Amino acid sequence: MAKVRLFIDHPLAAGQPVPLAAAQAHYLSGVMRMRQGDEIAVFNGHDGEWAARIVQAGKRGGELLALDQTAPQRNPPDLWLLFAPIKKARTDFIVEKAAEMGVSRILPVQTDFTNSERIRQDRLQAHAVEAAEQCGGTFVPTVDDLAPLARLLDGWDASRRILWADEAAAGPFDSMAGLPQGPWAVLIGPEGGFSQAERDRLRACPYVNSISLGPRILRADTAAVAALTLWQASLGDWKA
Repeated sequence: MAKVRLFIDHPLAAGQPVPLAAAQAHYLSGVMRMRQGDEIAVFNGHDGEWAARIVQAGKRGGELLALDQTAPQRNPPDLWLLFAPIKKARTDFIVEKAAEMGVSRILPVQTDFTNSERIRQDRLQAHAVEAAEQCGGTFVPTVDDLAPLARLLDGWDASRRILWADEAAAGPFDSMAGLPQGPWAVLIGPEGGFSQAERDRLRACPYVNSISLGPRILRADTAAVAALTLWQASLGDWKA
């Protein structure tokens, strides 16, 4: 694996010049001390990973030259993560781990007991990019802006099932055997849990499957990792 990997919002093909933003050029030259002629790995989310040579990198920007594809495009399963934002560092953790573990979309949701009323969508998207760069991924999930859970459910496509991590159902792990393949979303609630009105609505939705994550109530960030792990191992691209 190359020492440096960068997400590039530009087409990639052999011999393709690739412009560098000022921040990326500074990272290569000022932080990583790389110079003209050095090679890095780049990806854009749909053309796989490519080797690229530094043509120029300075304070105001730079340019790469794409050489050849070093890895094919690897897209995650059609899995979304819906979660209620919590404290800043732990919200960052959830986004980073979701990108590493293979989700295709991340949707922060406002619930009745959500502690945070706003997020920095651009900052969270940058965390998703950084996670993909560091873990060797070739796909970066889109991070949506914060939206009310009730509004999302109003327009929900019933063909996408929801795996609801219900903290009130703490107990032995519920097997996922028998759950159908297809598009899914994992739903993680806030630190205060879901309100009774939200519980009633989720239970009434025919496309929602509730699940216990074990006998202990988990922190929201731990629950997100646990639920994604169980889904990937049972229905995703981790299973044999």
